[in-house]
Amino acid sequence: MIDGLVSGRLYGTAQVRTGQHGTHFVTCRVRATAGDGESLFINVIAFDDSPKEALQALDDGDSVALAGALTPKVWTDKQGNAKPALDMVVHAVLSAYHAKQKRRTVRGLPEGGEDPHDAPDDDE
Repeated sequence: MIDGLVSGRLYGTAQVRTGQHGTHFVTCRVRATAGDGESLFINVIAFDDSPKEALQALDDGDSVALAGALTPKVWTDKQGNAKPALDMVVHAVLSAYHAKQKRRTVRGLPEGGEDPHDAPDDDE
């Protein structure tokens, strides 16, 4: 197992699933750009409440940073080319929304109040 931090964009939306014993978990895919410009897909699964809720709040294409346990994988495309992929059991999620909320809390701003340090962003 590798502890890692990955950032990218949500590919599709997060899905709530139910395990064999009735436990709920969330799955999604994140598309990250590797150093060579190629895209890499991360198959994400969350079991803890905080990351499950955070992933469900995101929409397709939203930027996100994930921390958790990584497992390298290889998959084969339709042309028979081997492609890298990662599986991640996520423990923490940070998005633009979560970063903005954290800044508000640190600065002691009321919820919904204007923060003069916040620049308008395209994700809202």
